[in-house]
Amino acid sequence: MKKLTCHCRAVEIEVNLPDKLEKVVRCNCSLCKRKGFIMTFVGSNDLKIIKGKEHLKLHQFHTKTAKHYFCSNCGIHTHFNPRFDPKLNGINVACVEGIDAFELKNVIIADGKNHILDKKK
Repeated sequence: MKKLTCHCRAVEIEVNLPDKLEKVVRCNCSLCKRKGFIMTFVGSNDLKIIKGKEHLKLHQFHTKTAKHYFCSNCGIHTHFNPRFDPKLNGINVACVEGIDAFELKNVIIADGKNHILDKKK
């Protein structure tokens, strides 16, 4: 288990991550590109809010399927539930203690700007 915290440490999350992150993603959607979010995904049972749930605020936009959570004190986005699978948890890798997001290699770019769920039939 790893600890994930916001900047002011009001929010603390326990997350079950492998020692080596296999898939790290940067998304180019309108929200992620603005906040510089770098993420990886864990299952619904792999994330537990330890403290500060009362400080988490929810942001939703467009289809209002994805749920983006951020600390109301410091504004740091800690995690989200993606619209492609709302049961998953996307976590902000830069918030995980012991991980330097600038040292990660092979970061995948996700094309959220042209999301498959936005394609007109």
